[in-house]
Amino acid sequence: MDTLDILRQLAIIIIAAKIFGLLARKCKAPQVAGEIIAGLLIGPSLLNLVEASDFLSGMAEIGVIILMFTAGLETNISDLKKTGVKATIIACVGVLIPLIAGTLLYMTFYGFSAVGTESFYRAVFIGTILTATSVSITVQTLREMGKLSGELGQTIMSAAIIDDVIGIIVLTVVIGFKKPDSDIPQVLLRTAGFFLLAVVLGIVIYHMFKWYDNQHPHTRRIPILGIALAFMLSYVADRYFGVADITGAYVAGVILCSLRDSDYITKKMDINSYIIFGPVFFCSIGLSTNIRTLDTTILWFSLAFVGVGLLSKVIGCGLTARALGYKGRNALKVGVGMMTRGEVALIVAQRGLKADMLEPAYFTAVILLIIVSSILTPLLLKWLYAKDGPEEQITESNTAG
Repeated sequence: MDTLDILRQLAIIIIAAKIFGLLARKCKAPQVAGEIIAGLLIGPSLLNLVEASDFLSGMAEIGVIILMFTAGLETNISDLKKTGVKATIIACVGVLIPLIAGTLLYMTFYGFSAVGTESFYRAVFIGTILTATSVSITVQTLREMGKLSGELGQTIMSAAIIDDVIGIIVLTVVIGFKKPDSDIPQVLLRTAGFFLLAVVLGIVIYHMFKWYDNQHPHTRRIPILGIALAFMLSYVADRYFGVADITGAYVAGVILCSLRDSDYITKKMDINSYIIFGPVFFCSIGLSTNIRTLDTTILWFSLAFVGVGLLSKVIGCGLTARALGYKGRNALKVGVGMMTRGEVALIVAQRGLKADMLEPAYFTAVILLIIVSSILTPLLLKWLYAKDGPEEQITESNTAG
């Protein structure tokens, strides 16, 4: 592919992504869903205007690293501490139940297989995709209703953040198992080694950045050094520990999330992601999917995938919240608030494609789950809160303090 072809394809991707992203937002759907649909439209599924290439794959790789770095930057450590114990328990069950349910779903369609086989790892990876929770839509809904500052809202938000952290760890371990020269103790040891290194280096790096930020506040050098850190930790994670590179990017964001200028770094990352790297990444998912190759089995699997994905979160997180003391509809609110899927689920699926643990056809199921959950979650949350009487609203408001 020559330079002129690259320029033409980038222009098509950016224009198509923005048009369909805006259309999706007007339809109350996530903007990323529109960008994925744009990829389907301009890719081999329909118009075939853009072809997948090594260059676009490299751009998409940078895009996903920036997205995960930003997700780490948006982590609020103090919020995690407020509802830490309950949120952690809810998040753990909210990962375990979908993981098991997704694995069993794949085996139900394609046959049960022995542990360690190729089919077994593919089944586990389907479960891994279902572990991720997207907190952004839920948080926006709760904020609009004035419920985010309450104990329940904080619990949902913290659980979703912890859920994503655990989901990334699960992804790292599952991909590690797939490698031919790996075994369970080695994978777990390498993963633990990376996180231990991340904690030790993270403390040192944070204080270095904090000192530099105090000396040169609100300067563009801070975001530049931050993205350099994200790229370096991504490289170290994958190259020396066999850990997914996006885990390194996420850890880099968490290290810097408590800086005074963390919001400033996030804004600068958003500019890069919004203008070019984000659209290329999400469009590349559509480009990697060819709906012409779909068969009836995939379609039925996609519908079942959506149902299992929604119910496993609602049941797992809702019942756990009830066991922890949340009564009636409040427990259900936790379950519903945790069932949205978004960018992290796409990133996990894309990593599975790269590691040859997922076929492109299954992106249809992931995209469908994201769209359905993103539309249903706000509607159900508003309906559940509307059912609350005055006494329940007062009680929840009092527990916020």
